[in-house]
Amino acid sequence: MFKSNLFIILIAIGGAALGLFAGSHFTRPHVAGLPDGSTVLSPGGSLAELRLSDPAGKPHRIGDWQGKTVLINFWASWCEPCREEMPLLDAVSRQYADDGLSVIGVAVDDADAVAAMLKDRPVSYPILLGDDDTLQMAGDDKGVLPYSLLIGPDGSLMSMHLGSFPTAQRLADWIEPHLAKSG
Repeated sequence: MFKSNLFIILIAIGGAALGLFAGSHFTRPHVAGLPDGSTVLSPGGSLAELRLSDPAGKPHRIGDWQGKTVLINFWASWCEPCREEMPLLDAVSRQYADDGLSVIGVAVDDADAVAAMLKDRPVSYPILLGDDDTLQMAGDDKGVLPYSLLIGPDGSLMSMHLGSFPTAQRLADWIEPHLAKSG
């Protein structure tokens, strides 16, 4: 009797250990093809050291906006939902500026295509240029566009959103609770 109970306990402990290992292993972001030393953003993580250039070639560091709540929106000129969302982001950029919100667009696209689109559809917020590796480092290992992040004033990730915001109200509903937390 004692041996059978001990056997059941050992199996249960082994199963629990295997479950913990599998759970931690399979919930970690796995991104193939990232440059050596790259990490994938996860909740509480930071992109402060990420350096990207604007369309004119001037380098910027995401940490330059530290101290503000930052909405980073990844987009491309060929992405129709991205283009439809940009006026909403532009309006939000102005609406919540006094509440400490900054919006940054990161185009995962060719610099010439970005410049051409911005000529026809200008926005008031800064646009930076990224690539597929940038998108993956920011936590979007599926390549879904648009893709948005909310970064807190301390530089840490507060929230991620895959896909577009169909209305200004949906975008505001996502932003406002985080502004209250960071204000």
